[in-house]
Amino acid sequence: MERHLFPGANTPQGFYSYFSSILPQEDARRIVILKGGPGVGKSTFMLRTAQAMAEDGLDVEYFHCSSDPSSLDAIHVPAKGFAMMDGTAPHGMVS
Repeated sequence: MERHLFPGANTPQGFYSYFSSILPQEDARRIVILKGGPGVGKSTFMLRTAQAMAEDGLDVEYFHCSSDPSSLDAIHVPAKGFAMMDGTAPHGMVS
């Protein structure tokens, strides 16, 4: 099964993020944070990782960018306790 979600949104009160709720650290086995400029391949790397996990029969959650739904901001594989996230502003859940 795959789910497609948005982990953040622009609201009248400003940007609101649910990144910290994707995979709370106390439930995680591994969280990978990707940092890099636009166009370096963060979203593509996440997509390929998610596709490999799905091919192994695992459920995958895809978190799309609210300003560009074709781009990924994060993936989550619940059965593995695994998440991979874009760590560049405004996404970053860690400093």
